[in-house]
Amino acid sequence: MFTRGTRARKALARSGDRLARVARYRLGQWSGVSYRLRGRQPDPDVTDNVLADRIRSSIGPLEARLDLPRVHVMVEVHTALLHGDVASVEEAAEIEHAVHAVPGVVGVVGVESYLHIGLLPSDTRPSEGARHHPPSAALHALLSAVTAVGVHVARARSVVSVVLSALAERVPAGELDHLMAHLPDDVRQLMRSPRRIGAPAARTRTVPDLVARVLAVDRVPPKQAEQAAGAVFAALRALVPEEAGDICAVLPEDLRHLWLATAVS
Repeated sequence: MFTRGTRARKALARSGDRLARVARYRLGQWSGVSYRLRGRQPDPDVTDNVLADRIRSSIGPLEARLDLPRVHVMVEVHTALLHGDVASVEEAAEIEHAVHAVPGVVGVVGVESYLHIGLLPSDTRPSEGARHHPPSAALHALLSAVTAVGVHVARARSVVSVVLSALAERVPAGELDHLMAHLPDDVRQLMRSPRRIGAPAARTRTVPDLVARVLAVDRVPPKQAEQAAGAVFAALRALVPEEAGDICAVLPEDLRHLWLATAVS
């Protein structure tokens, strides 16, 4: 009855997995309670992965209270990178400062927030259930370019946002205004520079800098990061061909080569 491959054996294995998850959750709850009862604070000297889990746990009740879609959290050298959507500046600030207060968030910047202010028509609050509003044709082209190189659809918009915002930080204000004038609102929102708590971060100058930003998006595999950056550049060039030369002229040499090397497939 319980030999390998039988339904009973599989059901028993699933039950064991569930019990193990519950046990780990209860153990984690008790560890947190015991810390508080003893007046202790979590150890700030932990790995980035542990710190990311700590941040997610810390802001979970806040996300529920604000009725927000899940905020995606990654940590890089103890700097927290946030992706997601909020309805207002106040909600973004509340999330960002809650993250900054988590023990261990002590990087040069501390918090680098890509939270988008103003829920897009395609977004919903968890309490509202599912709504379906398609993105603009331009945003669809950018998202499709990223998913075509293997990035999961759930992370595509964050990847597009990281690449566009890094590009926007390299383009002078006047040229950036010209560029954004050719793009719909849902793309312009993804192009805004991140908000940072702490010292200003250095602007992206090289392809490795840009790839590092893409890698910081939740669980994007390394082999897809540079392909995704190039795919966004290619899709954007196709969307704004009249601005492509001006953008190329203001980019650092390394990024200029990526901009020129990419082509829409």
